[in-house]
Amino acid sequence: MARDFDTVIPPREPFVDERGRILNLIDAPFTSAAVVTSVKGAVRGNHYHKTDYHYCWLQSGGLIYLHRPIGAATPPERWVIAPGQLFYTPPGYEHAMRFTEDSVMVVLARNNREMANYEADTVRTPPLTDHA
Repeated sequence: MARDFDTVIPPREPFVDERGRILNLIDAPFTSAAVVTSVKGAVRGNHYHKTDYHYCWLQSGGLIYLHRPIGAATPPERWVIAPGQLFYTPPGYEHAMRFTEDSVMVVLARNNREMANYEADTVRTPPLTDHA
């Protein structure tokens, strides 16, 4: 699977004036926005999406993000995500997040995330391992 995306998205320059600051995270079509809280040690993911993608912006805490193309025999790529970082999961990528601190994350997804829609698009995978 060809990679034509950045996993960790470089931050944009915020708009700042006397009223404050606006940080535009990403411009993409979404039908779902969620705030996800996770406790230290929690693992989320270990699946892939057939058609959905999501951008995750870590507001606070910390996590290790892993992903690889579905069916890849190689170890997953690994990123340490800090507050203020935005990262992307494309369709067809196995992914997992291991939270290293209590965390709050905003997730923006292309597909509607009502449970029936989410489950129809999600394929569970064996756990991705973090070898670091």
